[in-house]
Amino acid sequence: MAAEPIEKTPEVGTTESTYTLRDFSHPMINLNDKSVMITGGTGSFGHHFVQSVIDRFKPRRLIIFSRDELKQYEMAQRFSPEDYPFMRYFIGDVRDVDRLEMAMRNVDYVVHAAALKHVPIAEYNPFECIRTNVMGAENVVTAAIRTGVKRVIALSTDKAANPINLYGASKLAADKIFVAGNNLAGADGARFSVVRYGNVIGSRGSVIPFFRKLMAEGAEALPITDERMTRFWITLDQGVDFVLSSMEAMSGGEIFIPKIPSTKMVDLAHSVAPGMPLKIIGIRPGEKLHEIMVPEDDGRMTVELKDRYVILPTFVGWSKDDYMATGATAVAEGFQYCSNTNPECLDARSLQHFLASCFPNQT
Repeated sequence: MAAEPIEKTPEVGTTESTYTLRDFSHPMINLNDKSVMITGGTGSFGHHFVQSVIDRFKPRRLIIFSRDELKQYEMAQRFSPEDYPFMRYFIGDVRDVDRLEMAMRNVDYVVHAAALKHVPIAEYNPFECIRTNVMGAENVVTAAIRTGVKRVIALSTDKAANPINLYGASKLAADKIFVAGNNLAGADGARFSVVRYGNVIGSRGSVIPFFRKLMAEGAEALPITDERMTRFWITLDQGVDFVLSSMEAMSGGEIFIPKIPSTKMVDLAHSVAPGMPLKIIGIRPGEKLHEIMVPEDDGRMTVELKDRYVILPTFVGWSKDDYMATGATAVAEGFQYCSNTNPECLDARSLQHFLASCFPNQT
């Protein structure tokens, strides 16, 4: 892995401050003439992932694996097999290991994005959440080992760190399954790693489209759960780049965490709708005031690179020294990466620059 030297995070929060989106595209895995499969591929991430791969590479096959035939039909209107002959659409569920094995035959790389993600729905439907997020993760690992996939990278969430809701707990379990998958695969088998990041700005179901929908419908105030709440933010393009670069850098067993900005939710609401009143509605069940991506207890096995943190596995054969040799540095004693203590917690001016970068045609 070719690591870059660490640079101090630019200061934000001054009247002269601007904000530039961080580039996560280097190093990037080469997908030319490779077979790639993405589970849950019809979601917001899947659409951006496919567009990015098409723009950059010439894959041998690009397989969309998901269970919703309508979403696959709609996606095929945008990325048709006639225009993109390497596209494949597989109906299937990650709960079905046999179908996963069939889809993964002769596949080189897998991106696992399928999950039940809605916190209140997971609380109300716990068995369904476990079957998809936990048992589905086990099935992906099993199928990848049996079919000889080279590398698998799974999408996680900040809610998996010190979880207080079922969704977060299920994703923590999934993270553990993928890290442990390296032991099950053996020295020459499939390699498994995880990327963990925060809220995806502008994605389906995220708060900014929700705020704008309320404004268009004539709402008199925007709902905020708690005025102290903070969150991490990443764009869809950054998320795709982070996955591709982490897949290139991975040795197997790492959890990659991007250095991304965080904001107070009240500041975000004021930036989206200046002057509109806010209505405090209270924290929902299973919701935190602040999100954390590297808990203090994981700091002992965390190293820092220019654009990301890496939580290293604790199983036999892994050592911090392997990463230190590439230019990484160990984080300080007691380190944790939390949205309310993040050095990139954006003030109002920096937040405006951030939103302008995310939505250049809407500001």
